[in-house]
Amino acid sequence: MTDPKVFLLDGGTLVIDASDVHWHIDAGTPVRFPVYSVLVETPSALILYDTGYDLDHVNKVLPFELPEQTPEQTIPAQLALCGYTPEDVDIVVNSHFHFDHVGGNKYLTKATTLVHTAELRQAKVPEPFERYGYSDLSFDHPEVTYQPISGDYEIAPGVTLFETPGHTIGHYSMLVEMANEKSMLFCGDAAYTRTTLANEWIAGFHLDPAKSVQSIRRLNYLGRIKEADIYPSHELEPYLTWKLAPAYYGGS
Repeated sequence: MTDPKVFLLDGGTLVIDASDVHWHIDAGTPVRFPVYSVLVETPSALILYDTGYDLDHVNKVLPFELPEQTPEQTIPAQLALCGYTPEDVDIVVNSHFHFDHVGGNKYLTKATTLVHTAELRQAKVPEPFERYGYSDLSFDHPEVTYQPISGDYEIAPGVTLFETPGHTIGHYSMLVEMANEKSMLFCGDAAYTRTTLANEWIAGFHLDPAKSVQSIRRLNYLGRIKEADIYPSHELEPYLTWKLAPAYYGGS
């Protein structure tokens, strides 16, 4: 059986305080971190997990995050590196609806968007401290087709979403199982860094700290029983060692 083909799409970088990366740790230290998306090519569907940030939105609403994104790091350009257009994407999954994970949804007008029912509601009526996080609502474009889901959910054979709430109410991580290479577990913002996973240090931005810790433990458990490499969301050092599009994992 041929493994899914997995492309990691480079979406540029942002800056946040270290205490937002690890709660209460090293406050006052700026940290530049990567933003990336995951394109999974399967026989039944072309799946895109997260779509990065929209540069104009960040410059307007969150300029203090010092965005760096070239035209080559937008979703249309990154898909083109892989031989695809936005219209080719069948399914969009956002780990959650924060601005740095939804900025490219507006290009994907032919796709079905899998959405956790609780996450969509929260994005529309967030808690006051979540308003910056949910500040880009362009994911809810006029052409969007939603498929509401909850619980763990298999998108396609070998591609499964796992509920990992805490950072947000309806957060999903994604496992891509491989037979011929290491399986790949993408954390979304349930785990920003390798230190998050090792020490159970949650991010400074969260909705529920207890659920955040439970989700980190679940990711470690899934990585162990599925023998998967775990990919945190926002840490530059390991990111620089990964294969980025047009290179890919799997497909053999």
